[in-house]
Amino acid sequence: MTLFESLARKLDRTGVDPVAWHPPSPPPLTGVLAPNRLLDGIQRWALPTGEGPEDVAVDHDGRVVTGGNDGRIWRFDHDGTATELANTRGRPLGVEVLDDGRFLVCDAERGVLRVDEKGRVDVLADSAAGRPLVACNNSAVGRDGTVYFTDSSAHFTIADHRYDLLEHRGTGRLLRLDPRTGETDLLAEGLQFANGVGLASDESFVLVAETGSYQISRVDLTGPSQGRASVWAGNLPGIPDNMTSQTRGGLFWVALYSPRMRLLDMIAPYPTLRIVTANLPDAVQPDPEHAGWVIALDAEGTIVHSLRGGKGSYSPVTGVREHDGWLYLGSLSADAIARVPVPSPPGA
Repeated sequence: MTLFESLARKLDRTGVDPVAWHPPSPPPLTGVLAPNRLLDGIQRWALPTGEGPEDVAVDHDGRVVTGGNDGRIWRFDHDGTATELANTRGRPLGVEVLDDGRFLVCDAERGVLRVDEKGRVDVLADSAAGRPLVACNNSAVGRDGTVYFTDSSAHFTIADHRYDLLEHRGTGRLLRLDPRTGETDLLAEGLQFANGVGLASDESFVLVAETGSYQISRVDLTGPSQGRASVWAGNLPGIPDNMTSQTRGGLFWVALYSPRMRLLDMIAPYPTLRIVTANLPDAVQPDPEHAGWVIALDAEGTIVHSLRGGKGSYSPVTGVREHDGWLYLGSLSADAIARVPVPSPPGA
């Protein structure tokens, strides 16, 4: 151990223990990834209180549901009027609408919750596969009610997510919950900050966004490769967050928190530099570009849509949902949800 490394570890206040990583060079921003301003004309619907509507879902009547950093679950009518449905007393992130009209909420502090519009909150799981949930993040729900969800990190909470990204030890998990029995099982582990979850329309596979490695992995649920994990879409142009299950049009929409950060990639091979970075004041931390970005991928993992906003546009985009000609967007730190028309299909 060098003197520099020894000093860095001695002065560390965060508990990070980074490993070396050599990220791939970002893909060229040409073709479908060419810069555009399709998110600049976005409509915003403000939260009455709090901020950070991290994810968005659409209920059976076409109303948008989200949760804020004050624990409140909000439902927006078609004119943008918000009604408070419940308060999880935690930090709601991923939101899904269940067949019976209730909502499944991944709460970063409380676990997997079931919420109804009368304000009742039931905890379905606060641990899974023998371990407490440290950073319950996002989910997808199968037709039979099976819940596929992520626990992003074994070491760091959602509030400290940047430490997990700097450490790059891959402690995230993709899990499965049977709501009828309450039993959970492990589908994949060793994930780099496991984040958004998407389910194929035929439920033959489930996808999980690995924020820390700029990729989306696939776990087969049926067939001869059942249970096998593989990279489905690698070397994404930005930092993936939440995603949707496959739409009727065959697409998976993915929210990109920001474009790739050059400084973060530059220090990735050097663990000691990442210890130093983790301990820097917030004002000089690697800073993501504040501009919105969402992409859509087809069933083979090919990017077919890319919608971007200019500097200062609605960002960071962390949630996305397609419904009735609109894309609804959520954000980890904005004070509103947003929506923009769905683009025309390629070649239309």
